[in-house]
Amino acid sequence: MNSVKSRRKITPTTTTTTAAATDSGDKLDQLLLSAAIVNGEDIAPFVRKAFASGKPETLLLHLKHFSKSKESEIEEVCRAHYEDFITAVDDLKSLLSDVDSLKTSISTSNSLLQSVASPLLKSLDSFVFAKNNCKNINLAIDSLRNCVELMEVCVRANQHLSEGNFYLALKSVDLIERRFFEKTPSFTLRKMLEKRIPMIRGYIERRVSKEFGDWLVEIRKVSRNLGQLAIGQASAGRQREEELRIKQREAEEQSRLSLRDCVYALEDDEGEEEDGDSRLRDDFREGGGGGGLGFDLTALYRAFHIHQTLGLEDRFKKYYFENRKLQLTSDFQVSAMTPFLESHQTFFAQIAGFFIVEDRVLRTGGGLISKMEVESFWDTAVSKMCSVLEDQFSRMQTANHLLLIKDYVSLLGVTLRRYGYPIDALLDVLSKHRDKYHELLLSDCRKQITDALAADKLEQMYMRKEYEYSMNVLSFQIQTSNIMPAFPYVAPFSSMVPDCCRIVRSFIEDSVSFMSHGGQLDFFDVVKKYLDRLLGDVLDGALVKLVNSNVHGVTQAMQVAANMVVFERACDYFFRHAAQLSGLPIRMVERGRRPFPLTKSRESAEETLAGLLKQKVDGFMSLMENVNWMADDTPPGGNEYVNEVIIFLETLVSTAQQILPVQVLYRVLRDVLSHISEMIVGALEGDSVKKFTINSIMGLDVDVRLLESFADNQASVLSDTDASQLRNALVESRQLVNLLLSNHPENFLNPVIRERSYNTLDYRKVVAISEKLRDQSDRLFASFGTRGAKPNTKKKSLDQLIKRLKDV
Repeated sequence: MNSVKSRRKITPTTTTTTAAATDSGDKLDQLLLSAAIVNGEDIAPFVRKAFASGKPETLLLHLKHFSKSKESEIEEVCRAHYEDFITAVDDLKSLLSDVDSLKTSISTSNSLLQSVASPLLKSLDSFVFAKNNCKNINLAIDSLRNCVELMEVCVRANQHLSEGNFYLALKSVDLIERRFFEKTPSFTLRKMLEKRIPMIRGYIERRVSKEFGDWLVEIRKVSRNLGQLAIGQASAGRQREEELRIKQREAEEQSRLSLRDCVYALEDDEGEEEDGDSRLRDDFREGGGGGGLGFDLTALYRAFHIHQTLGLEDRFKKYYFENRKLQLTSDFQVSAMTPFLESHQTFFAQIAGFFIVEDRVLRTGGGLISKMEVESFWDTAVSKMCSVLEDQFSRMQTANHLLLIKDYVSLLGVTLRRYGYPIDALLDVLSKHRDKYHELLLSDCRKQITDALAADKLEQMYMRKEYEYSMNVLSFQIQTSNIMPAFPYVAPFSSMVPDCCRIVRSFIEDSVSFMSHGGQLDFFDVVKKYLDRLLGDVLDGALVKLVNSNVHGVTQAMQVAANMVVFERACDYFFRHAAQLSGLPIRMVERGRRPFPLTKSRESAEETLAGLLKQKVDGFMSLMENVNWMADDTPPGGNEYVNEVIIFLETLVSTAQQILPVQVLYRVLRDVLSHISEMIVGALEGDSVKKFTINSIMGLDVDVRLLESFADNQASVLSDTDASQLRNALVESRQLVNLLLSNHPENFLNPVIRERSYNTLDYRKVVAISEKLRDQSDRLFASFGTRGAKPNTKKKSLDQLIKRLKDV
């Protein structure tokens, strides 16, 4: 084939192309038209121009002229192509003979091939037919096999449904959809599957939802028992701690005797406690369906797993959260028909069980509930529990009721703190009502102390057995000796002492019980503050009231005074006991000496005893009316009144030393002797004695010496220092007698001598008593027998003293 010549673009020239043109304009149009046709451009503008100028004939003429100019070129092109065609025809003619021979050969070969292949073609047809049959049979077998497998899976699914194995049933249904549904050849079977599979899934969902609903009902009942069990285990752990503290206190008291043994015993006990705590944690955190705690989460996890398989995981999570929230809200309801004291354990146990279950679900539920949702539950529960506690505590008027609820709430806090729940808000509520609890406790103790004091007959206790001694004496550490006395034993105190000690000890234990396990580690100062109030306000006030209203005899007053000394030893025990229960070493409490908190009652008891003794003494001192103040002779054995007083005092000492401690006896005797001294001075100063002689003063000197001798003789009962101080109680009467018997009474005016020898005398009394002193020579008619005698210097000195003191 000839190659196609490329078209060449022709530009218009000014050479004359036709002789027929008459003017240059026509020539230009012809050239432009020729160039456009040659270049293949659009000639529409030329046509529009020709018709517009009214000369279409000219355009037609130009086109005919252009076609004639191209005829020669066409002839040259056809001539070149024709030659090639002729050459090709010649070549085809040469090949025609070869084609005929080939055709003959092919026909011969075809006839031979057909004769040979005819049997083979028949065999091939048979083979193809057999192959098609085999293919159909295999297809039927495959279809039957699929149907058989499908039916087997359907049977398994039905069996799983009947046995309640819903997860396996769903897996079977998923297998049918994934593997057999598209391959099922039966249209009827496929329609059955399309209808039954959603029904099976709906049935499984309803069954699982029903089981989950039953579980929700059951878990609410189980939660109460679960909470009670968990709180009971916490209580057992606290009891073990208390037993360990008791052993520690015993070891502290006996450490000097058997230090090594005590240490080993404490270590063994500590190991046992750790083992117990370990077992407790194992019980609370073991896997599975609840283990030792007795609750089963299988139904919950099964329902969650089935809903996950059904693709309804989020809906089930929401459903679970809403239902548990409703249950928690229902648990917050406090029955108005039942007192909270009776229902508080059930109330808090229900809440504790709820959060123990939620903790297990959070840890093992595979994302069924989130930590944030559990914290939301807890925040709601804490807020409600605080509100309930505030309301119930505000209504309570019994300390024991408040303590019972506080203990159970603290056990609830200990239980749930092991699971990581914050309990600070609950502890803050308990701490907030600390003052109210102690006020109620003080009020209860005030009533008990009042009853105990009213029941006391103010007689010494009589103990027949050792256990009575241990219960009433050793348990409060008020014994004066570590040697066990012989029984029967008469105690130096009355029944009010152990009764009040038991009340105070119970107060301490209740106070410590309320303060402990409340989040505050060092609470001894708080316990001590309320203990000071109990002793200083309640007990001291009750004793003062008892002394002022119910004590009418010396024996009763003596017994109360003796009781006060025992109370002083008991108060030391109270503070040591409070420190031990608060976890402080005793040595830290014993460092400082605390003032005796029952000072007012002790002073009132001693003042009452002294007052009653003074009344007795006043009866004997009234015998001073029988004294002969104008006697001429000095009574050799003292006046009658002083002998009676000394007999009374000796009897008093012999009786009182069996009951009263030495210091109390000393203070009472000193007060009584001081009163006797005042009575002697008062008798001389009083109006009943108009005047007296020096001999009567000498008789008073004998009386005072007898009293001083009695005071000195008490050294066997008291210490020498106390006996000396007891003698000083008579100093006013002694100094007055010494002044009146002095040869130079005007020395009283000397400040140095007065400070040394007469510092207790009032000058007004001295003046009044000195004016009553008369010498023997002042008697009626005495001047007849003493004329010409020397003047009496003592009388002059006494007169001068009286004159000088009157001037002052």
